[in-house]
Amino acid sequence: MMPEISLNILDVAENSIRAQATFVAVTVDVQPEEDIMTVTIGDNGRGMTPEEAANAEDPFFTTRTTRKVGLGIPFFRQAAEGTGGSFRIDSEKGKGTTVKAVFGLSHIDRMPLGDISSVIYTLIVFNEQIRFRYTYTYAEKSFVLDTLELREILGDDISLREPEVSAFIKEYLESGKKEADGGTDV
Repeated sequence: MMPEISLNILDVAENSIRAQATFVAVTVDVQPEEDIMTVTIGDNGRGMTPEEAANAEDPFFTTRTTRKVGLGIPFFRQAAEGTGGSFRIDSEKGKGTTVKAVFGLSHIDRMPLGDISSVIYTLIVFNEQIRFRYTYTYAEKSFVLDTLELREILGDDISLREPEVSAFIKEYLESGKKEADGGTDV
């Protein structure tokens, strides 16, 4: 099991990248009044047949040739369902995949969200060719970082890895989360 939810998000987003997605949307929606946290990762990658989507939840099935097991999705599912939540994969061949995990927010077995800002930062900076849209919501407050908007401002000639740009992205993610949740550890 992964020690924090943000690492599950990283794993699923990396699956999207391997599936040749050009767009990945990550949403973390924390609703304290409803006692739930919903994590959704959607992409426009290759997608899966219903049979492949069902197999994705099997730890002894993987399409990777570097190892014989694929534990990321099964662990993510177990983490969500272990808190009284739910887990679902919707996918269509040629159109993309959406993974949705709902967690019981105050459940004793819910692992922490972890350093989500660093995970999103890493995905964005090291995968410049992919459009990422990250939305973080806490109760009624939210913020969004969309790399399409960054590209419109910066143009295509400036890399997101440029020190000033990457520092801005990191700071924006951290301050946006803190502004939305008031610095609450989720």
